Amino acid sequence: MLFDTPIFILFLCIVALCYWQLGFRNQNRFLLAASYLFYGWWDWRFLLLMIGSTVIDYFIAIKISEATDPRVRKSLLVLSLVINFTILGFFKYFNFFADSLGHVLAGVGINASLPVLLIILPPGISFYTFQEVAYIVDVYSGKLPPSRSFLDYGLFISLFPHLIAGPIQRPAHLLPQVQKPRNWQSDKAFDGLMLILEGLFRKCVIADNCALVANAAFAGSFGKPSLPVTLLGMYAFAWQIYGDFSGYSDIARGSAQLLGFHFMVNFRQPYFADSIQDFWRRWHVSLSTWLRDYLYIPLGGNRKGERNTYRNLLLTMLLGGLWHGANWTFVFWGGQHGASLAVERKLTRDKPAIGGALRKLLKQIFIFHVVCVSWIFFRAQSLRAAWEMLKGLGSWSWRPEFPAAFLFLAVFSVPLLLLDIYLETTGGEYFSAFAPVRWRVAFGLACAMIIALMGANQANAFIYFQF
Repeated sequence: MLFDTPIFILFLCIVALCYWQLGFRNQNRFLLAASYLFYGWWDWRFLLLMIGSTVIDYFIAIKISEATDPRVRKSLLVLSLVINFTILGFFKYFNFFADSLGHVLAGVGINASLPVLLIILPPGISFYTFQEVAYIVDVYSGKLPPSRSFLDYGLFISLFPHLIAGPIQRPAHLLPQVQKPRNWQSDKAFDGLMLILEGLFRKCVIADNCALVANAAFAGSFGKPSLPVTLLGMYAFAWQIYGDFSGYSDIARGSAQLLGFHFMVNFRQPYFADSIQDFWRRWHVSLSTWLRDYLYIPLGGNRKGERNTYRNLLLTMLLGGLWHGANWTFVFWGGQHGASLAVERKLTRDKPAIGGALRKLLKQIFIFHVVCVSWIFFRAQSLRAAWEMLKGLGSWSWRPEFPAAFLFLAVFSVPLLLLDIYLETTGGEYFSAFAPVRWRVAFGLACAMIIALMGANQANAFIYFQF
């Protein structure tokens, strides 16, 4: 599969070498063909699905801009939203809702034989659907003129570095870059290579090694859930998912820079957040801002009273949780964050912030653990399994392998913590970003050596590929 990390890097190198030999329009044609090859390599039928939805939204956007009757414009907007969310809902949620409805009916004594289909989730459908929706809404609201070139719009949707797991690109940010000529800039390309190396370090060294501990804890390899088992699983998965997804985002951003594009920053040291709201300003920024601008604000945001604000926060995060996957664990995870945001707003509204370095540190530690507890529901296969892990916090057992497991976890999580402390302090996009070139080259070589020597032997797909 082209989604495998080594093959992706090889694919990127070949594409970049060919790409910079071409003129502007041919660059776009070549990238569109390469992106379609990348996406369709696994299953060409999913490529047809993506192209079909791209064609539909391309023409609907033009029709919206040409229509003068507000009712026609709104009807076209609704048509696009219905088509996009119907496609997403069928492939991602049909069996989930059918199974859930069957359980509800069975609970009231109705035995209904509901259809269950063998549906394979198209890769990246959640990400490119959100980009298409953002594009249509922005064209409808007049924030963006529609693209008159299918080549440009198709490339905006399918550009392969962000296609499978984001970051979710805003139309006003990426589409103009697609529409303008791009020039080779050696400094930007160098930064891109450094981002790729740091992303590989986060993924292959940090995330994949932490995954060994997390998988063992959640699979029961350490025995029944107890305080040490739950802490191992909770902390290990917290660092695994952060290293995994921030690593992918760095690789995507670095790959884009090699091709002359700029992607938005998707992570800003989220485990240093001192509130849940601050966490969502730092974690998966492309999704959190999408939910804010295209769901929370249209629902009314905080403009219609406190009770409606709490409702909007809860609904936004519930739907954000469901976006991640067709499982009640994700819904509950989103509900946790929505409720936390509402409670936090209630407790801190109209109260002045109290400063102090120690107080801030204590708040950061508290928020980190609130987030870690929520990760249990994100990682567990069912609500029952999540509850069993949580109950483990109240029981005790000890096994001789626990000290080695905690030491192993520390060895592969503390480096990422130290890296984030450096980035938080300096404001750099990667380690040594402001150092002289020779030091950055040395860092890059050292990083490549560490990846080769300390990367986990067990390959793990990027977590967000499943969403």
